[in-house]
Amino acid sequence: MGWTARNIPDQTGRTAVVTGANSGLGFVTARELARRGARVVLACRDAERGRIARERLRRTLPEAHTELRTLDLADLASVRRFAEELPDERLDLLVNNAGVMALPYRRTADGFETQFGVNHLGHFALTGLLLERLLAAEAPRVVTVSSGLHALANIDIGDLNSEHTYRRWVAYARSKTANLLFTHELARRAASRRLTAAAAHPGYAATELQTRAARMEGHRMRERLAGLGNRAFAQRAEAGALPTLFAACAPGVRPDSFTGPRLLGVRGTPAPSWRMGWTRNDTAGERLWAASEQLTGVRYPAL
Repeated sequence: MGWTARNIPDQTGRTAVVTGANSGLGFVTARELARRGARVVLACRDAERGRIARERLRRTLPEAHTELRTLDLADLASVRRFAEELPDERLDLLVNNAGVMALPYRRTADGFETQFGVNHLGHFALTGLLLERLLAAEAPRVVTVSSGLHALANIDIGDLNSEHTYRRWVAYARSKTANLLFTHELARRAASRRLTAAAAHPGYAATELQTRAARMEGHRMRERLAGLGNRAFAQRAEAGALPTLFAACAPGVRPDSFTGPRLLGVRGTPAPSWRMGWTRNDTAGERLWAASEQLTGVRYPAL
């Protein structure tokens, strides 16, 4: 039998922040960390949905130590406010889980293409703003959730916001490539520190990602078909969250590793995942990092 949530080591005394913790993979990740004793900060865009998720978690785990805080990754002012209002203490784990997928063209509050802005830039800024608290921990980790669909497209450093052309799946793939390049560059820069930067992906897991775009556009039939696909073919969120939990908690996780489901990268217990070579390109990682610092105004002085 492969690695399951039962293999998560005791997390007592550790503090974790999980973005997008109100549903899907983020909720399961937060719940299982709390089940093992971690203090978990649920970082959610919608305060009401976050409140409902926290109550649901507390009904399952009455002794869980959880905290709800508002975080909108599509608004850098919200990211800064979240970091400023988080208690100034050690942070052991940051799970960059929240994301959007294949949306119609939209821009964030700061003018970025939404998929690149939320999936990459918001998490880049958040990690940088929490870096000193992470480095104060004994063995901190940053786990960023990418996707096997990163293989559809490399980033275009000259058009990071898809201003020349916009194809929703290409833009999504580029944002997921950016997640892996960010992990690669963070791991490289943190090589002399205790920080472990790793990435994970859920394979094909049933979450709201598959139906959200159709719902936004009012395409009821497409939304129903996506829901049917989830029920017929996708693994449950409990299984989809396992690679993230493995990267966050398992002993011996290597910097810049990429964990996904064992069976063809689609379903099953966690295992090392295949990735495109461009996600380990040092030059591309450096250029994306420099562009991300310029776009967000967030720098990592400790690295």
